[in-house]
Amino acid sequence: MKYSSKLIADAVSEFQKLPGIGEKTALRLVLHLLKQDKQKVAYFSEAVSRMRSEIRFCSRCQNVADHELCDICGNNMRDQTQICLVESIRDIIAIENTNTYRGTYHVIGGVISPIDGVGPDQLNIPGLLERVQAGGVKEVIMALSPTIEGDTTIFYISRKLKDYEVQITSIARGVSFGGELEYTDELTLGRSIATRLPYENTSLKSS
Repeated sequence: MKYSSKLIADAVSEFQKLPGIGEKTALRLVLHLLKQDKQKVAYFSEAVSRMRSEIRFCSRCQNVADHELCDICGNNMRDQTQICLVESIRDIIAIENTNTYRGTYHVIGGVISPIDGVGPDQLNIPGLLERVQAGGVKEVIMALSPTIEGDTTIFYISRKLKDYEVQITSIARGVSFGGELEYTDELTLGRSIATRLPYENTSLKSS
């Protein structure tokens, strides 16, 4: 597209860098902002700028946080004896939206994938082991995406945890194999968490 204003063109170009935003959608967003009061646009810009510059990651679970601990880890009403292991912050949001889980989380930042050059050393597995070693953890729920890479990661971590007195469970296979956890509907995801099974009963362990 050709624009009569370089300022508009630059703004459209920046919006296009966001995932899932094409040029037409980017232009629509830019024109929407152009119609808004300058103060509203300033608030919008400030919120994005502050989010990027001031956001922190929880020192315990690596969830996004405004302080040293995220609101979940710092909440005494949550079950601190349960840790739900997830790949990303988006998975925490997905599970929280089901309103079925009241424990804590641990973000490992991905899954083991040799083809992509991702090994155990690139994941936040040591942080999980430190939490278990510190005591007080009774259950680790493996809530990784049901893929070969996800199962491989679960198997690797379960071997690391085998010497500790902690129950290892995995979300039920109501989540389709090969799917991404963040795209699973909330009802299915909630039931999968609620009906989790001992890891020993899952297919990879028994095969």
